[in-house]
Amino acid sequence: MSVSHGARLRALLLVGAFATPALATEARAPETTVDSVIVTARPDPEDPAVVADARRRLSETPGAVSVISSESYENRFALALDDILRDAPGVYAQKKWGGDIRISIRGSGIGNANHNRGLLLAQDGLPLNEADGYGDSQIADPLTTRFTEVYRGGNALRFGGALLGGAINMVTPTGRTAGFDNQLRIDGGAFGLLRESLAIARQSGDWDVYAGVTNQTGQGWRSQSQQNIQFVSLNLGRAFGDDREVRLFLSGSNINQEIPGALTRAQFDADPSQVAPGNYALDYQRNARGVRGSLRTRWRLNDSLVFEGGVYGLWKDLDHPIFQVIDQESRNWGAFGRLDWEGAIGGMRADAYGGLWLRKGDLDSNFYVNLATARGAPRSKTFQNADAADLFAEGRLFVTDSLALVAGGTWGRAGRDYESFALPGVAGTFNLKASKDYDWVAPRIGLLWEASDGAQVFANLTRSVEPPNFGSMSPTGTGFAPVEAQEAWTAEIGTRGRRGPFTWDVTLYRAELEKEMLQYTVAAGIPATTFNADRTIHQGLEAALDWQVTPQWRLRQTWTWSDFRFDGDVQYGDNRLPIVPEHFYRAELRYQSPDGWFVAPSVEWSASDIVVDYRNTTTAPSYAVFNLNAGWTVKGDVAVFLDVRNLTDEAYVSNVQAAILAAPATAAYWPGDGRSVFAGLTVAF
Repeated sequence: MSVSHGARLRALLLVGAFATPALATEARAPETTVDSVIVTARPDPEDPAVVADARRRLSETPGAVSVISSESYENRFALALDDILRDAPGVYAQKKWGGDIRISIRGSGIGNANHNRGLLLAQDGLPLNEADGYGDSQIADPLTTRFTEVYRGGNALRFGGALLGGAINMVTPTGRTAGFDNQLRIDGGAFGLLRESLAIARQSGDWDVYAGVTNQTGQGWRSQSQQNIQFVSLNLGRAFGDDREVRLFLSGSNINQEIPGALTRAQFDADPSQVAPGNYALDYQRNARGVRGSLRTRWRLNDSLVFEGGVYGLWKDLDHPIFQVIDQESRNWGAFGRLDWEGAIGGMRADAYGGLWLRKGDLDSNFYVNLATARGAPRSKTFQNADAADLFAEGRLFVTDSLALVAGGTWGRAGRDYESFALPGVAGTFNLKASKDYDWVAPRIGLLWEASDGAQVFANLTRSVEPPNFGSMSPTGTGFAPVEAQEAWTAEIGTRGRRGPFTWDVTLYRAELEKEMLQYTVAAGIPATTFNADRTIHQGLEAALDWQVTPQWRLRQTWTWSDFRFDGDVQYGDNRLPIVPEHFYRAELRYQSPDGWFVAPSVEWSASDIVVDYRNTTTAPSYAVFNLNAGWTVKGDVAVFLDVRNLTDEAYVSNVQAAILAAPATAAYWPGDGRSVFAGLTVAF
């Protein structure tokens, strides 16, 4: 099903409106950078030094990387990672419900029914993922993120691991980098949403501290969408001279959310704001409490050698009433260390890094009958323990002043230990102890060429390996289901840089996968089943273009082409894989007044129907959603904004649930929110 003629016309008119001011003037603005593009020369003078330094550091990567500063979204309503990552090329981050965001880079984790897989989520370089690879994006507060680094695909090697999607690293503010002493922020609007945040930042001699607290409540556009969320964070640092520091980070989260559920196509067409009947009857919720701590250091050993490392621990308690009440408590801990070296080999400039990442976790899981969120009779009891290790290294050798040869790789291993218990009178439960180990080598080679003005061309070839997490292993009465590790070779070539008023970031890639882990819901109320496909192909184009048309007008655009499909499969042939639309486009035209106010219309255009089932018999319709953002900064210390989402109140499907064959009764469609208006006030003092 295609996007309606009216939606196409509106999209074309908006894009045309974006282009009109550009065609009407030949004025050239001072050079700037798009918030998610890396350049190596002449960093944006509007970027704080800490962000410009991150751009410079990531520009050394021979592949697709991005930096997103908090300045790029501080004057709009950013509730979760989808709002932070909106302008990052190649990142598919779409809301399902509440804070549950489907995040995929190059098709990572699209075989996962819930939460994150195939992508490392990290904070300050230390993982938010659990030891078996499961990732929870909801436990990070966007308001306590100074900037975000995105390493697409194998370019995340410096964190260890070898995942298809790469890594997203959220860097917290410090007392030196926050940019304020005290900050109060209040924002809210549609559907009873209200968020209050207070943060302080101080530095005194060698010490600095940042502390923040956020409270968020709301009812949601759909029924059964109420939320009550709190975040607290503390970042305490001590410097010991130039480029030497030790830093303690503590954070806590209390997340309580109702789940409205996916709809059938008939339900969506009749009323997309309705709740799935089963979710309402059993009062589906996801309530999680967590505490995380890390101690890390950056320590310059000499002029050419720097050590970065840390230890971390994470405790989480999950109360999750759905088809059953899931009661889980998990503990994860680990250590990370990396040495960075700069010098020369045979008279040629060179640099390298090498490191080790160790992690371990255990989870106690209990399922009960759901009596409208109360625990009924027990249904299962399991212990799940995971451990993993990654040893990694990469080096660059500049064979000329502008051309570097790059080589590196990872050796990794992962272990899974599982124990279940037979419950009296409960069919399908059994006493079982099962273990499984995985190990791999993932090499990487590449080239990086840099012009004198900082423009770059890069190419690389990387192997990725992803062992299954416990949710994918589906233990049976005799052991684990025969799910193997997913493997891929990914080749990419790209360019990034700036010419006059244009800043660009374009990457073309192709990943050939074996044993991709795909997942589908067998029936309502039955946990999903994972299987390994034979061969699949993920290929596409990730593009961002920032055009500073005049000193006041800027046009920002991103386009992602995603061609994910089976490769001669016995059952599915060359069918497309579900979830990610083939073409996805975003654009924003911003007018910045010299008097401190701005206005920025934007469009999100999912230009292709979204495939729902592996047989390719059913699709969700393409859509175009229009938004408007405006704001005013008063005397530099007070800022207000207005954020209007879905101006035309478009009924659209923001996300789908994959199925073997999407029958009319299949609840596979997650509606996007209707028209909504939010406003915010930020005061620094």
